[in-house]
Amino acid sequence: MMREKILTFIEKNSRIDTKELAIILGVDEITVVNELAAMEKEHIICGYHTMIDWDKTTIEKVTALIEVRVTPQRGQGFDAIAERIYNYSEVTSVYLISGSYDLMVILEGKTLKECSQFVSDKLSTLDTVLSTATYFILKKYKDHGTVMVEKSKDERMKITP
Repeated sequence: MMREKILTFIEKNSRIDTKELAIILGVDEITVVNELAAMEKEHIICGYHTMIDWDKTTIEKVTALIEVRVTPQRGQGFDAIAERIYNYSEVTSVYLISGSYDLMVILEGKTLKECSQFVSDKLSTLDTVLSTATYFILKKYKDHGTVMVEKSKDERMKITP
């Protein structure tokens, strides 16, 4: 139960101070530190990431979502092809999904052309890939539970009778 509470808090804010987390949970700080270390060692906690709104920087980034239909390999299922795909440096995520396609691949590039070339030159040429469908992220409204856009203010004048 302690682990789940810690995970719930750090998933929303991985920079929360361990002292503050201990106070919230009603335990001593060393308990929190030990639990975090144990969960890192067990790969329950797989990493810590910073969410960046790249649209507010001068760095150009394009994110593409690619649905991939593959022929699973005998004795290995989808794991072998997923590994081949996630080893490309451009690929940020690979998921086994249900539906018409088998894998969801998320990749980042500098331009739409760069992402498209990855799909045509590297992904589509893999022998077990049957087909792909590519979608480009045009605007992020919410990412990992965080709203990425500022709410527009109502700039209408208030009229009173």
